[in-house]
Amino acid sequence: MSLGADAVEPLERRAGRERAALSDTARNRGDGRAGLAAMQAINRAAPSPLFMTALFGTAASAVGLGVVAIQRRDDPRSTYLLIGAGLYLAGIILTIAYHVPHNDALALVDPTSSGAAATWHHYVTNWTLWNHVRTLTSIAGATMLVLALNAE
Repeated sequence: MSLGADAVEPLERRAGRERAALSDTARNRGDGRAGLAAMQAINRAAPSPLFMTALFGTAASAVGLGVVAIQRRDDPRSTYLLIGAGLYLAGIILTIAYHVPHNDALALVDPTSSGAAATWHHYVTNWTLWNHVRTLTSIAGATMLVLALNAE
């Protein structure tokens, strides 16, 4: 049995409506208290020794790459290394300056309190925006470091 074009198009439209409905349901499920409690649990678990070593060990490596790039600024790779290291460090600075204080403030919120849902909505909206910025700086930094491998 084959589906003609007239049968496929309604299926595609229905699938689009169902995806939109699932997305709306996921975003608006409950009043946000479960999301707040989940983020609090993530934030308590995140600063493990392994995570902190990876985070700050990579930052130390980025500083080292930046120093090498400055010392060898005549090398065609140095520009890529310096920009890549700087972008990675920008993400670390964003984490320290924005995410950590906001995560710490969120830790003080009682998920069962009357203002928890509003606090969560404000937090997650802003946190998501800045997390995207952090992600993009990391991707751009990694891209520059990869480009440095092939620079001549």
